[in-house]
Amino acid sequence: MKDCLNRTLLPLAILALSVAPNLIFAGDSWTNWRGPTQNGTVPGAKPPTEWSEDKNVKWKVKVPGSGLATPIVWKDRIFLLSAIEQAPKVSDQENAPKPPPVVERPRPRGGNVANSNGDRPRRPNRGGPGGRGGPRGQGGPGPQKEHAFQILALNRDSGEVIWSQTARKETPHEGHHPTHGFASGSPVTDGQHLWVSFGSRGIFCYDLNGAVVWENDLGNLRTRNGFGEGTSPVIVGNSLLVLWDQEAQSYLIALDKKTGKELWRTERDEPTSWTTPVVVEVDGISQAIVAGANKTRSYDTQNGQLIWEAAGLTANIIPTPVVDDEFVYLVSGYKGRSVQAIDLGSKGDVTDSASIAWSALHSAPYVASPVLSGNRLFMNKGNDAYLTCFNAKTGEVFFQDETLEGIRGIYASPISANGHLYVLGKEGVSLVLKDSETFEIVSKNQLDDPIDASPVIVGNDLLIRTHTHLYCISEDS
Repeated sequence: MKDCLNRTLLPLAILALSVAPNLIFAGDSWTNWRGPTQNGTVPGAKPPTEWSEDKNVKWKVKVPGSGLATPIVWKDRIFLLSAIEQAPKVSDQENAPKPPPVVERPRPRGGNVANSNGDRPRRPNRGGPGGRGGPRGQGGPGPQKEHAFQILALNRDSGEVIWSQTARKETPHEGHHPTHGFASGSPVTDGQHLWVSFGSRGIFCYDLNGAVVWENDLGNLRTRNGFGEGTSPVIVGNSLLVLWDQEAQSYLIALDKKTGKELWRTERDEPTSWTTPVVVEVDGISQAIVAGANKTRSYDTQNGQLIWEAAGLTANIIPTPVVDDEFVYLVSGYKGRSVQAIDLGSKGDVTDSASIAWSALHSAPYVASPVLSGNRLFMNKGNDAYLTCFNAKTGEVFFQDETLEGIRGIYASPISANGHLYVLGKEGVSLVLKDSETFEIVSKNQLDDPIDASPVIVGNDLLIRTHTHLYCISEDS
C-alpha cells in the first residue's frame, strides 16, 4: 500500500464529490445518527464545556424504559426511542408452565460432564432464542417479558412530552447483550416525516405529530449469540436504507420512504453487524458505504449494485464510517484493531491495492464511532479510555493512546463542536478536550447516571441520554 500523498488521484473538480447530499443542514436540528455532517462534528454550535447535576442543566427528564438510541432533533422537537418492559398479566402468570422439579444427583468428579446428548451442560440465563448464549457467557438473558416499543416527542425548550406512540407490544424473539437493549437504532427525519427502525419489531414512518403513515415488517433478525440489534435507518433521496446483517441471509434494502414498499434488495455475504451505512456522492453517483467483517462494500443507492469492496476489518462491526472529500475512514476493534482510509473513487475489489491510502493496526474502537474534524481523526481504543488522533490524510499519528483520566469504559461516540471534543464515559464522567493535534483536557464533568447513548449537540444545547434520564445541558442564564 502507498501513502496517499504519493498516489495519483483524480482532481477533485473532476471527481465532483459531494459529501452527504441527502442530509438537511439546519443549524437548529440534528436529523440523523452522527449528525449533520455524518462525521460527529457540529459546525457553528457552541455548547457548554462544563456541567454537573447542579450546573448548566437546562432541564432533566426521566425517560421510560430503556434504550441506547441517540435522540434526533428537528427545530423545537426531540425524538427518541425506548423499549418499556411490561408487567406480566395475571392470566399469563397463571398459565405459565411450571418448572420441572429439581432432582439432586451426585456430581461426578472432574468438573463439567456431558449431557445425555453429548453436549456440555449449559449455564443458566444464556442469551438468544431458547436461552442461547455467547462466548464466555456474554450473551444476554433470553426474552421473557413483553415490551412496548415506543417513540417519544419532547419539547426541546422544556423536555415535556408532546406525544408518544407505541409501535408494537411484543415479547422479543431474542435476548440482547447485557449492556445492550431493544431500542438502540436512532430515528431519522427530513423535517416532514419521522422514520423509525425497531428491527425485528418493524420499520415505521410517522408524521411529526405522531400519526402512522406506513409500516413494514421484514421478519426476525437472527443476531450473533442473541446480542441484539442496533443499526439506524438512512434517508437517501426518496429512499430509506435499512441494513439487515444477521446470521441468516444478510442484505441491504431500500424502501420507498413515502410508502414503505421495497425498491431493491442486495444480499450481503456478512455475519451480524451493528453498523450504519454512510452516504456520499462521488462523480454524480450516490454511494452507501457499509463496513463489514468480510468486506467493506460501497453500493449504488439507486439500484443496490456493488461499486467497490475491500477486506481488512476485524469481527463484530459496530462503528459507523466517516468520510471527507477524498476518503472513507473505517475502524473495527474486536479480535484485533484495524483503521483504513479508502479512496472514494474506487472501483471493484481494492483489497491490498493503492486505493487503500493508509491503514493502521492499533488504537481502533470496538463500539464508539470515530470523529473526523478537519484533518484530525479521533477515536478511542477498544471500549477503553485511551484516545488517539490520526492525520486523516496521511495516517501520521498526532498522539496515541492518551489516557482519558476519570473515565472507565466508553460506548458513546465522541462529538466535536466549537473547537472542543466531547468524550462521554460509561459511568457518567465526561471529558472535554481541545479539538487539536495535541492532547489537552479542558474540563471534567460528572452526572449521576451511566451513559451509553451517544450525545447530540444542537445550537448551544448538549443533549445527553443516560440510562434513566435525558439531560439538556446549556449555559445558565
